[in-house]
Amino acid sequence: MKKRELGDSGISVSEICLGSWLTYGVGVEADSARACLDRAFDEGINFIDTANIYGRGAAETFLGDALKDRPRDSYVMATKLFFPMTDTDKGLSRAQVFKQVDASLTRLQTDYIDLYQCHRYDTETPIAETMDALSEVVRSGKARAIGFSEWSPQNISDALAVPNTVKFVSSQPQYSMLWRRPEAKVIPLCAASGISQIVWSPLAQGVLSGKYKPGATPPEGSRATSDAMGGFIGRFLETPVLEAVAKLVPLAQEAGCTLAQFALAWVLREPNVAAAIVGASRPDQVSDNAKASGLVIDPALFGKAEAIVGELTA
Repeated sequence: MKKRELGDSGISVSEICLGSWLTYGVGVEADSARACLDRAFDEGINFIDTANIYGRGAAETFLGDALKDRPRDSYVMATKLFFPMTDTDKGLSRAQVFKQVDASLTRLQTDYIDLYQCHRYDTETPIAETMDALSEVVRSGKARAIGFSEWSPQNISDALAVPNTVKFVSSQPQYSMLWRRPEAKVIPLCAASGISQIVWSPLAQGVLSGKYKPGATPPEGSRATSDAMGGFIGRFLETPVLEAVAKLVPLAQEAGCTLAQFALAWVLREPNVAAAIVGASRPDQVSDNAKASGLVIDPALFGKAEAIVGELTA
């Protein structure tokens, strides 16, 4: 497992990050989730991403219990705040930053969070208030570094302009061969500012694994068949998308890897990407995805893949 530095934080993270959105504490039973977590460590994955909103604390609670006996310096824990935990607890105000970080620390059973992220931008709170509060969290030792998810270039610039505050080191956008929006502005801005990308949905909700076939019923037990986990996959299941993805399989075979590994390696070809976040409901999925780290693939194959999905890319 290769590692990359998270922005200019000095924190080293595995290129593959184990995510817990829609899975741990929510759509995957505890025993299976623990097996996935154990396999991640076996494969050299040291980076785990979660959020307070995942299962309204359930994912953090699961991870806190599952990790409590492991040395704290053996993993890098990232979590987030913003979305409503109650009718009144939401956003990025000073009060919420302090309240939510303490709640996350309690659920995660740890004294510090390695990466504390703003899950979205809060238009109702002045950016200076948010940055001052996050800076206090870092200076108090409750977090080592801070990041954000799905912020616009203007949001990012505004945050970087706030004086005397701790600087962001990570951005968490959706990014895959089927979703390339960050390339236009977010990645260049971040690269120039010492901010790395930690990308979510690098396999387009599993579609880039090749498991969903055009015209066929989704496999039993897959995300597309799950009420708990399938709410965000619809766009990628459209027939033209699945037909294009099917054409990528021979390219992956030529590269000597699975389609999922090919798609993850494509994301990791971008120097500004520190890690690709993958979800897994079975240990073998973790192992398969882990093998994407360090893959050397002919750029010409990536070029052919981009041409195939080009008209479908967001």
